[in-house]
This record gives sequence, structure tokens and C-alpha cells, in this order.
Amino acid sequence: MATHVGIPLFLPSISKEMMSSSKPMIVSVSKCDQTQVSSTMEGQNQLGMKPSEPEKYFKELEVAVRAVQMACLLCQRVQDSLVSKNNGQVQSKDDKSPVTIADWSVQATISWVLAESFGSENVSIIAEEDVQALSKADAAGLLDTVVKTVNTCLTEAPRFGLPGPVVSLGTSKVLKAISRCNSIGGPTGRFWVLDPVDGTLGFVRGDQYAVALALIEDGEVVLGVLGCPNYPLKKEWLSYHDSYHRIISKLTPPTSESWERGCVIYAKRGSGKTWMQPLLHGDQKLVWPNSARQIQVSSIDNPALATFCEPVEKANSSHSFTAGLAHSVGLRNQPLRVYSMVKYAAIARGHAEVFMKFARAGYKEKIWDHAAGVVIIQEAGGVVTDAGGRPLDFSKGIYLEGLDRGVIACAGAKLHEKIIGAVDASWNSSSL
Repeated sequence: MATHVGIPLFLPSISKEMMSSSKPMIVSVSKCDQTQVSSTMEGQNQLGMKPSEPEKYFKELEVAVRAVQMACLLCQRVQDSLVSKNNGQVQSKDDKSPVTIADWSVQATISWVLAESFGSENVSIIAEEDVQALSKADAAGLLDTVVKTVNTCLTEAPRFGLPGPVVSLGTSKVLKAISRCNSIGGPTGRFWVLDPVDGTLGFVRGDQYAVALALIEDGEVVLGVLGCPNYPLKKEWLSYHDSYHRIISKLTPPTSESWERGCVIYAKRGSGKTWMQPLLHGDQKLVWPNSARQIQVSSIDNPALATFCEPVEKANSSHSFTAGLAHSVGLRNQPLRVYSMVKYAAIARGHAEVFMKFARAGYKEKIWDHAAGVVIIQEAGGVVTDAGGRPLDFSKGIYLEGLDRGVIACAGAKLHEKIIGAVDASWNSSSL
């Protein structure tokens, strides 16, 4: 069972002076009297740090959680607009996957916040989107909407304990923030990895999606943050399309708890703890501990009782293979098909036990689709590897190079071992 624990991370304001002490970082986009110091020390202990341990990644994690909280608010507003009317806010990328004003706006917002918090010269980012589509002559209206969306979001930065701009950002600064996310990663140094809207198809359909931010150092994910704006409080609601919530919310009083949703989940490597806090609502301010609580993976290790997740779309994953594999290992529950890294969140929260993804020939997994989720599950007590049982390698650039067949995430080692064995037994007969 998850235990309710406060995280008294004291952060009245964030300044460049306080943040610039960290070593240069790369970001990737698929801050006191004695009482205050005491609060910070307590916050470190709640995050799994020993009192004598340096504040490694402590400030980075604070900024990342706050930034993702703010980005989720941005996404909620844009999604509400998309559900009610399209207004040309959805575009298609070269691979035909959708991209919305939220993708560019979140990328620009988080990039700007990281640069202001740590110093732009210390920040390098890998992110999914680029500025090419926004830079075209016929995209002036779209770009204008993105700039307005970013500035509207940043005006509320103080609510989240983050620095805001003195004056509104102009078009050139917004484009600069987006284009700053041009790191190619690699085996050395620090870089952030950002997927501004993971599961864009779910986003435009009014369903599940995630804002995913991770920090990688010397090829290892050291912290991860997942914002899941539509994730329901109750497990049984997870399989319902979010449009159902929109109906229920009209039929029930505003005080009804029949559909509480939205959370930010985060973890720091080596802490042995994963935390979850609710999203801000209304005019709330982000005041720690913000009702945060520790979460853990499920204790289920019997395949017959386990629930497994898989992608909704068949384009980049084989449902037939995972269905056969699930049957062979004894998984009897219906699969939970969910968009985005919400699947990682479901396992970390104990709402599911297995996530399997086996890509079709020619598809290459991108690091921004997995980095934040991997460390979150691991620190919650779970296991994530490729199908050969090896850790995912985030040191090869934007792709998970050398991936053995697919990705397998489980709530525990025993269950993971059984899934790995079943993959080996079934693989040669598959057509992947």
C-alpha cells in the first residue's frame, strides 16, 4: 500500500545564482534562515538522501517537478480547446504523427524555465519537436498562437515557485527556446530529455497523454518526472476514455470525488522512492508538500493475477505477439491499452504489473519515450529491461540503440523473469 508522506521541499524562489553551481547540463525533447535550511534537509531525507549526502540532483528535481506541473496546466487548457473545436491546432509531422500547439508551447516553456533557472550556457536539451514547421511562411498564425500560449503560461510561473519573464517573450525568443533543444545526447556529460506531449494522438482525442522530463548524466537517467493530467485517482477509471469524465462532470456536483484526476510522478536514481503529487487546480499555489505521497509497484507476481499494458496503436507495436505471449505466460486479464508513458505511471502506482512493447521491423525506440518512466518504475521497486534482460542504454544518442527485440517493464523481479522466459520461448515463431 502507498503511504502518505509529505515532502517539505522549501523553495520560495529560484535564482540563477542558486542554480548555476551545477555542472553544465544538456536537455533533451519522441533555492534561506535556519528553519528554511531545516526544511530543505528534511526534504532531502524524504527523497531518499542521507543527511551527509550532497544535494546531488536535488535542485534539478525541484525545478523539473515545478516545470512539469506548469506544463500540465498549459496542456489541459489546450486539450479543452481541441476537444471543443479543432481550429487548425493539429498539424502532421513527416511520419504522419500529429503535433499540436501544446507540443511546441510546452517545449518552449520548459526550455525557457530550465535556461532561466540554471543559466542558458549550462543547459543543453534533447527534445522531440523542432522549429521547421513553425518557421514556414504559411505558419505565421500557428506561431502567433504558440507565442501567446507560452506567455499566458509563463505569467503564472510564480504560482509554481518558478521565475517568470519581466516582459512577455517575443517570437524570436520563443523560437530560440524551442531550437535550444538540439542536443544529440551521448555517453558523457549532462542533458535533459523532454517529450513535451507524449501520446499526442491520445491528447488530440481527449484521452491519456504525458509530459515527460528526465535528466541523463554520463549515459544514465538520474531523475525523471512524468506529468499525467488525465490520470484518474481510482484505478478502475483508467480504462475509460476521458470523454466519459466530461459527461460525468456535468452530471455530478463540483465537489464530487467520482473522478479526481491528474498527477505528477517523480523519482531520483538511487533514492529507492518514487513520489506522486496532484496537479494544481483553480487558483492554487504550489506549496510543498502539495499532498505528495510515496508510491510503490504492485506486489503481484502471479501472472494469472497480473494486468499488462500495451500501446493503443498497432503502428509501432505488435498486439498479436503480446497477446500470444500474455496467454503463454498465464496472463488472463484483459490488456490495459493506454496512450503514452502513462503505462509506466500505471505500473509505478501499482495499477498494472507488466508493460510490453515489441516494435515492428524498422521502428527505432527513442529515448524520450522511455527515460523518465524507466527511473520512476525502478525507484518504485520495479524492473525495466529489453527483452534480453539488459538495461536500456541511454548513451547512444536519441535512439535506444542495441535494443534486444523490445521493452519489458514489470512490477517485480519474479514476474519479469517469467516474462523474459516466455519471450525467448515464443520469439522464433513470431513474424516480427
